[in-house]
Order: sequence, then structure tokens, then C-alpha cells
Amino acid sequence: MFAAASLLACAAHAANPLFPKLFTADPAALVDNGTVYLYVGHDQASPADKDYVMKEWRMYSSCDMKNWTDRGSPIQPSAFKWAIGKVDAWAADVTKRDGKYYFYATVDHAKIPGRAIGVAVSDKPEGPFVDARGSALVTNDMTLEAPIAWDDIDPGVFIDDDGQAYLYWGNTVMKYAKLKPNMIEFDGPIHTVGMDRFTEAPYLHKHKGTYYLSYSRDFPEETAYYTGPSATGPWKFQGVIMSKNEKVKTIHQAIVEFNGKNYIFYHNAKLPGGGEYRRSVAVEEFSYNADGTIPFIKQTKEGPAANPSAACK
Repeated sequence: MFAAASLLACAAHAANPLFPKLFTADPAALVDNGTVYLYVGHDQASPADKDYVMKEWRMYSSCDMKNWTDRGSPIQPSAFKWAIGKVDAWAADVTKRDGKYYFYATVDHAKIPGRAIGVAVSDKPEGPFVDARGSALVTNDMTLEAPIAWDDIDPGVFIDDDGQAYLYWGNTVMKYAKLKPNMIEFDGPIHTVGMDRFTEAPYLHKHKGTYYLSYSRDFPEETAYYTGPSATGPWKFQGVIMSKNEKVKTIHQAIVEFNGKNYIFYHNAKLPGGGEYRRSVAVEEFSYNADGTIPFIKQTKEGPAANPSAACK
């Protein structure tokens, strides 16, 4: 629980983008015991750089969606000794199971050409996270549907009500596989799903019995989604829920319910000096339509109103 002294350390920033002191991207959110834990990549490129420079992931926490505490860096790419591990802290996702926290991350493999997905584990949401396998969970040679080296990126992890866990990922082709209860091995084959103009960032969440599979569509990207009756479909396309950004081609969403309200995290490039490789994470509140669909969500400067949970007391 947060004490008043802890709140004084918060980056009490009441508007979007959330974190004005750093360029951040690719938000992954975990709600645990009345607290939102937000994991982001740290964009460290200079204005002159022509590619991503991301040497670490950062983590922030909030008990009210308004005041955020900087928890530092819970993990760096160098935690995966089998990876190149220097400047490739690409999109990740996190979940909790049996008292442990599992962090699925995109890194560049040192021996198998292409992007790979690793999994790290910690006893605390703020880390430190350590490599849970000593090897990659997914490598580029395991998926041959796309002739590119970056088609195994953007992991999104989901645990269903029956305890079955799934990992979703991909670029140009969406893939998923069941996870064993240990969360570090696949339980069965890798499947592919045909999706409308799929680019990347598959993310599954569940609301009132319906499964929502959101993703980045086209390039520059907009956020679109499908719904289905199970974690594996069949899927029905529902439309676009967030427009393309003006100064950056990516957008990358995470959707959570917190303290009775619903939120979508994403990134844009609206900090001063922002751009393609200098992005900024933001968040909006939304309400489902009466038929369960997600409305179109506008990006705002104000962000959501405060929503303090019992953890703030």
C-alpha cells in the first residue's frame, strides 16, 4: 500500500503524456492489489538518430491513475545472456501467476538471426527480473510465415479464467500458443491467425465474458480490434478504436480495468522534441458501449480523472 510519503515521490503529472522527463514507448500494464504497474521501453535516441536506442525498460506505479511513482528499471536486455543485449529493449508484456511476475520481452538473438522473445521472472512487480529459461522462448527460425527478421516481436500474455495461459505476438503475421503452467514453455504448437491488415502489437483482454483482441493495423498504425467467444476465437472484426499518430508511425496499446473503470495506454510523440524514435506514453479512460463494443477513443491532453483505489490509503 502507498503511504503519503510515497506519494510525495510521485511524478504528479496530471496530463498526457504521462512521463515528461523521459521518452517512453510500448506500454504494458498490470493491475495488482489496487495498483497499476506500467512497464515501458525507454527511448534514448538523440534527435539525429535514425533508429531506436532502447537500453532498458522502465516501470511506474499508480494507485489512482493520476500520480505515478518512478520505480526505475526492473530489467535490461543484458539480463538475457543469449541475446545481443545492448539497445534492443523493444515491446514487452507482464503478468502474475502463483505469486510470481513474468516479463515477456522482445530482444535480438545473438546466434539465431532475428528478433526473439525471452521470459524473465521476479518475486516482485518492480523486479529485479531474471531470465527464467536461459534461452529464448521464441526464435525467428521457429516461425517461417514472413520473410523478415522482426516478425517475432510484441508479446502479449493472457491468463484465462480457467488458468490456461496464452502468448500472442507477431509482425505482419499474428501468432499465438498456449503456455504451460510454469509460464516459460509452450504447451502445444504455434498457431497463426489471419487478421485485417495486421501489423503488430496483439493484445488480448476479457470483459464480461467477451474476448477482445486488439492490435496495430497498417503502417503508420491505428488501433483496431476483434471480439470472440474464447481466447482463440473465432474472431469478428469490430473496427478502429484509435487513430494514427501525427509524428510517429507506431502506437502500441494495452487495455486494463482498474478500480471499476477502463483504460487504454498507448504512445504518441507529443513531448517537446518527440519523434519517431522519441515517443511518449499516454492513457485514456473509456466506457464500453451498451452492446459491449469499444467506442472510438480520442487522444487527449487531460488524460483520465483521478480514480484512487484502497491502496492509496
